Amino acid sequence: MANKQIDMRKTKLIYKLYTSGTSKRGISQQLGISRVTVRKYIEFFRRYRFTAYEVEKMTLEELHGLFKDGQKRKSQRLLTLRQYFPYFDKEIRKTGVTRQLLWEEYHAKHPDGFKLSQFKYWYAEWRKETSPVMHMEHKAGDKLFIDFTGKKLHIVDRRPVN
Repeated sequence: MANKQIDMRKTKLIYKLYTSGTSKRGISQQLGISRVTVRKYIEFFRRYRFTAYEVEKMTLEELHGLFKDGQKRKSQRLLTLRQYFPYFDKEIRKTGVTRQLLWEEYHAKHPDGFKLSQFKYWYAEWRKETSPVMHMEHKAGDKLFIDFTGKKLHIVDRRPVN
């Protein structure tokens, strides 16, 4: 699973704690973040030679932009894959169509393209951008939600008819 970016306030706090002498393990325990994530953010700041003062003075928007710019540029493979997403979005709504089938179709045209796990990841990321989901709060047992996707349910009565 791909890494998810943490809150920028925590990012600032990671570097502040690290430059004040707190160990990576201590930062990890204090903020509830994995040590690998702590190390990743510290290495990012060290690679670009930021001081604790510079990081402290950055706004959250500047810091977020810095991480966005620091990420890899979209590869040609990804740009090619993203062209298919609107088509895939229409197809996935049809009965019996799965992401596996869509990937097989994509992979037949682009054998050097992304494998299934990366295909699913990038498709999910694209869906988040284009189709935001709203979380609805409700009391348990107050409402009934039924999913009508997929094939119709068939009920067979095994009792003989008299």
